Amino acid sequence: MPAPQRFSFDFDPRYARAARVFGITSENALVEVGDGRLDARYGRWHVRTELENVASAEITGPYLLIKTAGPPRLGVTDLGLTFASNGRRGVLIRFRRRVPGIEPRGIVRHGELTVTVAEPEALVATLQSAMQR
Repeated sequence: MPAPQRFSFDFDPRYARAARVFGITSENALVEVGDGRLDARYGRWHVRTELENVASAEITGPYLLIKTAGPPRLGVTDLGLTFASNGRRGVLIRFRRRVPGIEPRGIVRHGELTVTVAEPEALVATLQSAMQR
């Protein structure tokens, strides 16, 4: 079984300053894919689901600083969750079944997660490969 693949977040200095206030740093923000799971951490926030729950993955962006910098962001209309460390681009991951993430009890569930990793093409390729298995 191959080792899990890790994807670091790509922190823009402005985003890094805003994130640090909420305890988010490059050391505690990462996406890991392996052992049949997707595990995304952004400071104390965490999304974990089985890879079979991933419906699609695509590159998106750019994003507005005012709407994405700081803590994770919750989409008001669709309850999508965003872990953004830059405004350039990221990966939008859609789920078959909603997953917990923004709050610890799992009452609020998300149908999608956007992550701004340093290698978005590699994350998309990894997720697409996992979806075909």
